[in-house]
Amino acid sequence: MRAARIEASRFRNLASLDAELPAGGVVFLGQNGQGKTNLLELLYYPVLFRSLRGVRDVDLVQHGQPGFHLRVTVAGAGVSRTIEAGFLTAGRRKRVAVDGTPPLRVTDALGVWLAVAFLPADVGLISGGAADRRLYLDRTLGLASPDYLRALRQYRAALAQRNAALRRGLAEAAWAFDPLLARYGSTLVQMRLAWVETAGPEWASGCAALGEPMAVTMGYRGKRELADPAGWSEVLVGSRQRDLNTGVTGVGPQRDDLTFRLGDAPLRVVGSTGQQRTAAIALKLCERDTLRRAAGREPALLLDDVFAELDRDRQERLAERLELTSGRAQVFITAPRVDELPPGLSLPVVQVAGGEIARLGAVTG
Repeated sequence: MRAARIEASRFRNLASLDAELPAGGVVFLGQNGQGKTNLLELLYYPVLFRSLRGVRDVDLVQHGQPGFHLRVTVAGAGVSRTIEAGFLTAGRRKRVAVDGTPPLRVTDALGVWLAVAFLPADVGLISGGAADRRLYLDRTLGLASPDYLRALRQYRAALAQRNAALRRGLAEAAWAFDPLLARYGSTLVQMRLAWVETAGPEWASGCAALGEPMAVTMGYRGKRELADPAGWSEVLVGSRQRDLNTGVTGVGPQRDDLTFRLGDAPLRVVGSTGQQRTAAIALKLCERDTLRRAAGREPALLLDDVFAELDRDRQERLAERLELTSGRAQVFITAPRVDELPPGLSLPVVQVAGGEIARLGAVTG
């Protein structure tokens, strides 16, 4: 499914927008602060119905306005669907509809439109803390698998209630949630380990294809015995006193992490800025490949200044890896200048200034 049309009003600094989108995508050119990244955020919002930058819905509303609204029409294989989303500041109300019908839950609308975004801040997936990597895992696997998403929702609910009981010193009430943690947490650990087994070699190959000469490896840090529901009882009982002392559950997938190594050392410690950036881009390609396999269709790519700080050779390697010249994926790219784009890029190019864009497809780069 490709985004065929985008309509929006009062979103960030963008002017009212109603535009048809080229089947192959487009390059948004503009100086900092003009709104080109906001266009990517707008396109990503119907993927998870939240900001790709992690901000609150209220912060997406244009200053002084009562809310925002957007509609994306996606098409493919002879099928056309519409996804709508909006937010009203009064009452902090989010509204979502697919083909005109509101879903019972927002999560029921996930998967109609798939896209993978890269932002410069995503280098933090390699160099930053474990929380970002857990969020990456949960987002990627939640979009790829309804089973994972259901288990994640149930696990989080049980964990929140267990932690609430711990904070109040209600030991027996806290232990009552242990079977639920075991049931749903084991599913999360199983599916994360299976993903690492597949994605780890793909990520290493992706790093090499982008020009990394050293050996890299991906791993999973956590208690592997928790992949089996029967393994939870001993672990949870063993941590009960510590959990009561701290008021939080100290074991489980909410504490686990992805690891990335360059040779024998942590990549986040010994890797250069360029190596960490390369690794983060390769990780995003793993996300794309995961969603492609799960959905049987190509996710769009939303790439914010992805070619910045790369020499021409690495730009060309990246363009080839992203298949930007093949036309298979729909790709939306931002850049401040044409000279930061690799040669041979066959996408329409438009200027973005003051939250407004030229007519899409008017200029060919």
